[in-house]
Amino acid sequence: MPLKKSPRKVHIARQGIFYSLILCGVILLLGGAGFWLLDPGVDTFADGLWLAFTTAATVGYSDLVPSTHASRMFAVIVVLLGLAVLSLATASLAAIFVEKDFEEGEELQIEHELTGEIRHLREDVQRLRQEVMNAKAGRYPVSPPDLTAK
Repeated sequence: MPLKKSPRKVHIARQGIFYSLILCGVILLLGGAGFWLLDPGVDTFADGLWLAFTTAATVGYSDLVPSTHASRMFAVIVVLLGLAVLSLATASLAAIFVEKDFEEGEELQIEHELTGEIRHLREDVQRLRQEVMNAKAGRYPVSPPDLTAK
């Protein structure tokens, strides 16, 4: 049986990366605006974006740092949100690579097991049809089904 690719799972993982990157951009834009409004040491929106990026990525180049209590509390929020979103993007990217291994292994095994079960069910249905046909033809009386037989 040929290996079937699962475009749906890969699509979901790629969609997760896409949404994570959009969320990351939104966090950076809001973080930049927040630092620009809260911190007197941030003169331009571009400086606010740079501070939001270095804070969210936990790089901290020390060229711009939060200088007020409000901007430091805001920095904590940006760090937590940035780490969460970057973790989601990393997990989505890893899911694309891991999904291929899962698909080749466990999913194929599950597919074979289900195929075997369907084959057994078809054999049971065929046997039951034959018993009904024989009973209608009067070849032997219908007896209660043997529920212990497999």
